[in-house]
Amino acid sequence: MVGLVNRGKGCKEWRMSRLATRTGRIDASGIRKVFDLAKSMKNPVNLSIGQPDFDVPGEVKAAAHEAIDAGRNSYTPTQGAAELRPLLLEEEKSFTGREWKESELLVTSGVSGGLFLALLALVEEGDEVIIPDPYFVMYKHLVALFGGTPVYLDTYGSGFGIDPDRLESLITPRTKLLLLNSPSNPTGRILSRVELESVATVCRKHGLLVISDEIYRRFAYVEMVSMAEIYEDTLMLAGHSKAYGMTGWRLGYACGPEEVIQAMAKVQQYSFVCAPSFVQYAALACPAVDLGPHIENYRAKRDLMVGALQGSFEIGPPDGAFYLWAKAPAGHTGTSFVEQAIANNVLVIPGGVFSEQDTHFRICYTVPDDKLREGAEILCGLAGAQ
Repeated sequence: MVGLVNRGKGCKEWRMSRLATRTGRIDASGIRKVFDLAKSMKNPVNLSIGQPDFDVPGEVKAAAHEAIDAGRNSYTPTQGAAELRPLLLEEEKSFTGREWKESELLVTSGVSGGLFLALLALVEEGDEVIIPDPYFVMYKHLVALFGGTPVYLDTYGSGFGIDPDRLESLITPRTKLLLLNSPSNPTGRILSRVELESVATVCRKHGLLVISDEIYRRFAYVEMVSMAEIYEDTLMLAGHSKAYGMTGWRLGYACGPEEVIQAMAKVQQYSFVCAPSFVQYAALACPAVDLGPHIENYRAKRDLMVGALQGSFEIGPPDGAFYLWAKAPAGHTGTSFVEQAIANNVLVIPGGVFSEQDTHFRICYTVPDDKLREGAEILCGLAGAQ
């Protein structure tokens, strides 16, 4: 990238930009822009922040303190702490019914870190990656950053599920992989076993790898099935950050084909090195934590918001995670309605952040019930005023 640089006193010269061209392929996060806006508002009804509102459980905090005090603060092996890996393998065997080998597991710095490693290891210039739309904001930007081409699979007409015929119609000789997210951010949709089986049939026919982002798997209000249970060529990403209220601690893991996992581990050696060590040791206490009360609390919050909003908004299937995907009222784009909501002190995220369409907005319901009721009343009032 060549640019004209002003050297002062009228002196100008041509030189290469110091920034890599790839940085121009991505935009600043639209979610972060809303977060920044929240800082300037006085006591907003903030339904935008996609993270749990409960703290790290006491048992996990205690394990973290113990690890730090015991001096377990050095690097772990790149693949993950020796004590944690068997625990994760057993958990995945229980969840997916598959026997995973040591060489098929990698501990990562969050699921986002796992996704970064996976796409960097897999995607080359010109490769096409099929992404169901709506999608988590990071997906298309990471694909583009690494030189790939996002190919969007429209799910609006299929209840935010995946139509196998439509999926197959998008596959070309350049298609490298399919990126799934179930439970979904932003829609809350969980893909059923039948849907996953039909997707697997298409992917098996064309030899496609599937990356399955399952960070919200604990927050499931209908049956949750891992794609790794259905389809053998799946790279599954999961983690502790959302389920245990430890989003800032950055801990996730990947299970999948050995050659992919080993390539990711090689990339991790020269990037993250390893996931944070004390967090890995803290995670040894996670199986003792009863997440049931948190899950039921969020189920109740979901029901509260669906009940309050469904008369005024068309809402996507709220199967899991802690989001509602609401269609903007007639006469509005998602963005224009969100602007109106923000003007009335309610923070939600415009759907265009998560989609090639701008028809919806995302609500996160991990806030106190009184704030949920207040936000729902304002949003319904705005919809009724249209």
